[in-house]
Amino acid sequence: MAQTALEGNPVKLAGDLPKVGSTAPDFNLVAGDLSDVTLATYAGKKKLLNIVPSLDTPVCATSTKKFNEAMAGKSDAVALVISSDLPFASGRFCEAEGIKNVANLSMMRSKNFAKDYGVLIEDGPLAGITARAVVVLDADNKVVYTQLVPEITQEPDYDPALAALG
Repeated sequence: MAQTALEGNPVKLAGDLPKVGSTAPDFNLVAGDLSDVTLATYAGKKKLLNIVPSLDTPVCATSTKKFNEAMAGKSDAVALVISSDLPFASGRFCEAEGIKNVANLSMMRSKNFAKDYGVLIEDGPLAGITARAVVVLDADNKVVYTQLVPEITQEPDYDPALAALG
């Protein structure tokens, strides 16, 4: 079981991130139009999964903005921002911030994504939502990079994640 921290306090997670070289677990998440989204939705594209607790926090907002900028003009890849936020809230955030190069996906119907990717927070004040992590998949859904951010209040390492995306 992986562990992260929230303001220096240990936080236990349900599992571990997928291992580099493994095939990524499929998922069923909810898009802004309330449709179901799976890995097959993005078949043939490289995928950067920016997993965040909520876009309603400064660090989550910042990482979404930075990955949005980095994805401009990348036709062979997609960045997915995955959170517990409702699609309506994510949509308002993206509209207000001019976010157009990432897809916001919600775990509103199931926590299976968080369990399968090892990021479900099991204890503490954020229990039930995700830790902050980045997972990069190649076009065949093989895991090529992972980072579980050691302190939830810190930003991820953008450069290695974007380098892995190519």
